[in-house]
Formats: sequence, C-alpha cells, structure tokens
Amino acid sequence: AADKIHLIPQDFFAELCEQIIQHLNHKIPGVNTAELCQRIQTSGVEITIGDLAKIVNVLSFLFSTAGRNNLSTEELVTTLGRAVSTLPKHAVQVIRHVWNEQGKAIAGSEDARNMAAVGQFVDMKWKLGVAMSSDTCRSLKYPYVTVTLTVADPSGQMTEKSFEMTIPQFKNFFRQFKEMASVLETV
Repeated sequence: AADKIHLIPQDFFAELCEQIIQHLNHKIPGVNTAELCQRIQTSGVEITIGDLAKIVNVLSFLFSTAGRNNLSTEELVTTLGRAVSTLPKHAVQVIRHVWNEQGKAIAGSEDARNMAAVGQFVDMKWKLGVAMSSDTCRSLKYPYVTVTLTVADPSGQMTEKSFEMTIPQFKNFFRQFKEMASVLETV
C-alpha cells in the first residue's frame, strides 16, 4: 500500500487521514472509499478502489496502534520513518499534521485501547418485489424481500451486502429485530 500512497494528491490524502481519525473517534461510521476513489480518479489519478481500501486499512492500523500506544507526534513520525522508508514526504507531513491536530483524542480514548475487530452497522435498505415469470416457469407470482446492509469494517471502509428473503424468512428476521429492540429497552 505504501507504494500506492504516492499516487494520491496531498489534499485527498489529508482528507482520507482525517476521515480515518474521525472514524476511530466514532464521529463518522466509516470512510466511503468508493466515493473518494471516484473523486481521485476524476482528478486524473489512476487508482483502484482495492488499492485505496488497502491504504485505508494501513492508515487505520497505523493510527489505532499509535493511539493504543499513546504515541506523541514525534514518536509516531520517528517510528514511521524507521519502519517505512518508501513513504512520500508529503504523506509523512500529512500524517504528522493530522496526528498532531486530532490524534490526542484517539490516544486518550479508552476505546482505542480496547478496539475490537468488528464492523459497524451503518444503514439498511429493503424493498419488496414479486417474481412474475422466468424462462422455465410461466407463472411464479413469488413475493420476496431484498435487503441491503451497509457496514463499516474496523478500518472504516464501507461495504454493502445484499440478500433476498422469502416472506416467512423476512417475518422471522423482523421478529428477531423486535426482540433485540425490547432487550435494548431494558438496558
């Protein structure tokens, strides 16, 4: 990922670092890598969403580890300089600036020390559909529900997962959500 960082212009790299810090501080649900990748590509830089996702993972690990170890800005930059010699100068400057400005919130956070490797639920969309017919069956009239979940992984990268359910499956899914809601009300 370090060799791909040099492709990203400094302003986009700074925005990416700030979004990761905000995600680690629980201010935003995650980094929308698809939207950011599209903006970077529109500016004329050839980078894939996969490469950008790797960079997000590396930076998220860097900032969360620095927070967990309560590193000062100078300790972070020194350690970074020893570990990664291929990092472009502008990237080190951005990391230094962002950590100096916003890293103290992560370093002081109990969450940074206890960060779990689980995703965070961001959004859910659903729609009802009916399959009318297919190549092999003339009359289906089969209702189904399509659910799309948006989840931010621990690094903050947002992904969408879609699945279909029959009406009985959806009713069971709904019942389980109602059970969760009633349990949460007692907490």
